[in-house]
Parts: sequence; C-alpha cells; structure tokens
Amino acid sequence: MYSFSSPLPYDPSHGSPGGGGGEKASTWTLLRSLECMSLSVDMLDGEKVALVPNSLKPPGAGDDAAGGGSGLPATQITSNSRVNELLECPVCTNTMYPPIHQCRNGHTLCSSCKPRVQDQCPTCRQELGDIRCLALEKVAEFFELPCKYLSLGCPEIFPYYNKLKHEAQCNFRPYNCPYAGWECSVEGNIPFLVAHLRDDHKVDTHTGCTVNHRYVKPNPREVENATWMLTIFHCFEQHFCMHFEAFQLGMAPVYIAFLQFMGDENEAHNYRYRLEVGSNGRKLTWEGIPRSIRDSHQEVRDSHDGLIIPGNMAIFFSGNKKDLKLRVTGRIWKEEQHSDTALSSVTP
Repeated sequence: MYSFSSPLPYDPSHGSPGGGGGEKASTWTLLRSLECMSLSVDMLDGEKVALVPNSLKPPGAGDDAAGGGSGLPATQITSNSRVNELLECPVCTNTMYPPIHQCRNGHTLCSSCKPRVQDQCPTCRQELGDIRCLALEKVAEFFELPCKYLSLGCPEIFPYYNKLKHEAQCNFRPYNCPYAGWECSVEGNIPFLVAHLRDDHKVDTHTGCTVNHRYVKPNPREVENATWMLTIFHCFEQHFCMHFEAFQLGMAPVYIAFLQFMGDENEAHNYRYRLEVGSNGRKLTWEGIPRSIRDSHQEVRDSHDGLIIPGNMAIFFSGNKKDLKLRVTGRIWKEEQHSDTALSSVTP
C-alpha cells in the first residue's frame, strides 16, 4: 500500500539545483513530488525502464548523475506491474484515474469505489472526506503502462492518459458471451466461448455453411416469454452465431433471424450470408454481412439488421394460426470482394 502527501514546496527565489527557474523549475518541483511517495528504493531495481525526456529533468541536470553532477539523476519510470501497483485501487484493483481520492493518512482509492466504502478509508478506517491526491494524478502523466490485455497478447505500451482509450478498442480484449437467454457475464477468447456455449448453455453446434432452422412456438400472437434459439455454425475455420427470436414492435409481434460472426468486425466483412423463409408460393429473403459479436445481441436485434418476419406474415407462412411453424434456410459464404449491399425482399 502506498501513501502520498503534498509536493515539496519550491521557493523560486532560491532556484533549483543547478540553477534556473520559471517553467523548468516548476517541472522540477513536480518531479520532486516523487520524493513524497513512500516507495522503497529497490522498487525500481532490476526492472525494465523507460527514460523520461531530458525536458523533464531538473534545470541544469546532466545526462548522467553518476558522475556527481548537480541536480537529480535522469528520472526512470517503470512500465511493468510494479507501476501498475502504484495506481491500483485497493478496493476494485483497477487502475485509478482522476479524480483520485485519499484519506488524511495518504491512502488512495478510485472515484468509483469512494461511494461504496461509505466515506471510510478501506486501509486505515479513517474518514475520507474530499481530499484529492493531486501529486499522484500529476506524476501519473509521466507513466507509460502496458495494456491491461498484455496477458492476452497485446504488446502495446501507452502513456497513462491514453491507456483507457486504447483498451476500449483493443483487438486483444476478450469477447462477451453472445448468449441472449439471460445476462451472462462470462467473457473470453473465441475457443473458450464456443466451449462455454456448448457446455454451459447447451447450444447446438453444426459443421457446414448450410442453414436449415425449424422454429416452433405455440400462440404466435404473444411474444412474452417467447422461446428463442441460438445455434453455432462452424465453417471456413470460423464460428458464427445464428439467432432466431420474437420481439414486440409497437403492438405487433415480430420475428427476426440474423447471423453474428465470432470475431472482430474487420474479419466479419469477409463473409456474407443469406436467409430465407416462405411457404404457399411466397418467400422472404435477407442477404447481408454478419455483425461481429462485439455488437451485443440486443444492438443487432434493435437495429433490425437481419431477416424480419412480421407476425401476420409468419402466421401466413406457417399455415397454422394455433402454432407457429417456420423453417428458415440459407447459407454462409466467404467473399473476397467487399460489398456493403444488403437486401430484404418478398419474392412471389
């Protein structure tokens, strides 16, 4: 656990070690605040470090302090797990970002966890109040940290304030479970999610690129507690999720079928799919690009990006007003030439 106090005061009339003043002196004062941190000297020993630019050295300091020159040595800041510990919230263990709060004893925690601890420091149990740890917030500007998905393969290192933006779009970040039956919090890579869907959610898996889906539902005019289906297709050495369900659009029941690619959006654009449903000499067709599972199931459904079957037409195709019986067919194919066209049409 680390604690902090205010930066050491700087008297401009005396200058800084090595002489000088003004903006460089202020920068030197900021770096002097590092001395307020209760860190052991051996924290940086043996670690891979990144040099802070010369402009962040105290005025007059040379490139190498080992020769006994005046001022501070070239400041070195680690970009590994030791630095992560410095900015780690003791409650949620996530990296802290401004505003960073501290108690009177200098123990820190993030702004998200402050309401959860009921204004009591989780370390010393003292009252938190509204004290900001400005020293840590300022010093953190000079940190370079690895992406939180380093263990998943991301090699990137970012300045402290750019790290969150990258992580929100990092290609190595885990995928959320695409199962829509209930809120599932499981996340992981694609092989893990395929096994999870098969073993934990009992989802059927089919090998091949041909879709032949049969949907049966009693009382087709009601969508509350409607059954829905999820099937995994394995083809072209990739996995796809096929969704089929009912939802309410205004006062009318509507049915939708759509495909999602189990991977990132840029890869999804290499594939196309076509779905068809029909009977009595009529057919409804949808053709388009599968959405990535980076988009939630609800996002895709609410955007109507799939085969939409109005309730009355579904009953007409079914030929049975008591029970809904629909057969959705189609196929998945890989396409090198990208096209953003998608169509939905009724073919007589």
